[in-house]
Amino acid sequence: MARATLQKKPGEVASMFDGIAERYDLVNDVISVGQDRRWRRLVRDAVAAMPGERVLDLAAGTGTSSEPFELDGAVVVPSDISIGMLSVGKRRRPDLPFVAGDATALPFADGSFDAVTISFGLRNVEDTSAALREMLRVVRPGGRVVVCEFSTPTWKPFRVVYQEYLMRALPVVAGAVTRDKGSYDYLAESIRSWHDQAALGALLLEAGWGQVAYRNLSGGIVALHRAVKPAAGAMEPA
Repeated sequence: MARATLQKKPGEVASMFDGIAERYDLVNDVISVGQDRRWRRLVRDAVAAMPGERVLDLAAGTGTSSEPFELDGAVVVPSDISIGMLSVGKRRRPDLPFVAGDATALPFADGSFDAVTISFGLRNVEDTSAALREMLRVVRPGGRVVVCEFSTPTWKPFRVVYQEYLMRALPVVAGAVTRDKGSYDYLAESIRSWHDQAALGALLLEAGWGQVAYRNLSGGIVALHRAVKPAAGAMEPA
């Protein structure tokens, strides 16, 4: 498998996730020591979906991240590039309308959704900026985006410890559960090479999103970015 960079080939990424689909949710719980559940609650709060609103959940995998929005009464559409992930999700949750899609070329009309969210998937997209522009396109004016992604710990001593865990322990622990250590070598590297909080915020602004803000979770291991699509004709301050 190729080493991780910020340039990914969609077919290779999809194939990698196909191979770990069955145990993906279990591994997330193990390697995050249960923190992934808290992160999902905070994403739900940030999206703040109202009953009847349409929410697009990108990189939804098996649909675990989509379930909270359904509980809020929203019409949630889980989408992922991995057919393996979608197949597992459809088997577990046949009521959810899973859709195969590439985040850089979404199969939805302009302004189709009130909100779009992506958790732990943006760093695996081939072209981050193109994906952020596509999210902007499919959301109505005044709609919002919430991105939950691994980021850079804010306290330097902890950052060093975290990076050691990330590169050494994560692939070993995850590989023991999935029997596929190689995929988690890749994922660990993709986290280490990903943008920090401010850089991702700048990319959101460049893509056309407004009111960009973020908060650090778990000391900056994860960052939650939120932004709003400007109303038609509105311009963000220079």
